[in-house]
Amino acid sequence: MSSALEPIPPDDPKRSLTVAQPENLPHIGLVGDTYTITVTGEQTAGRFCVVDMHIPPGGGPPPHRHDFEETFILLEGQMEATFRGQKSTLRAGETLNIPANAPHQFHNASGEAVRIALYLLSCRAGKILFGGGSSGRHSHHTSAQAL
Repeated sequence: MSSALEPIPPDDPKRSLTVAQPENLPHIGLVGDTYTITVTGEQTAGRFCVVDMHIPPGGGPPPHRHDFEETFILLEGQMEATFRGQKSTLRAGETLNIPANAPHQFHNASGEAVRIALYLLSCRAGKILFGGGSSGRHSHHTSAQAL
């Protein structure tokens, strides 16, 4: 194994800086939550997308799984996360990564709204979740047993 570092590829002048300005972004209502795609897959050359999530008390999707990674950074509040049947509490400042295909759920069990930055490590995922195409490989279930 060589200890020499790989050279950094040249800059791609076709790519541009992305600045997400909240007043110019669409807000999407999904399972009672409000999601805003702040960085799209098109803006990252298909590498990832970023979603700003506002989850009211009692909010969050049912147990589900899908074929892409998700990373949640809790910005405000506290939420319950269930991963493969194990519950844990996530607090502001903490990060949670969900591997692809793993059953999971997140739920705001507190009395305060929760705000999360969600990194979807597949730009296809943003289109599946928020419109513009579906592969049929995202699966929401009403009970954890169905997973």
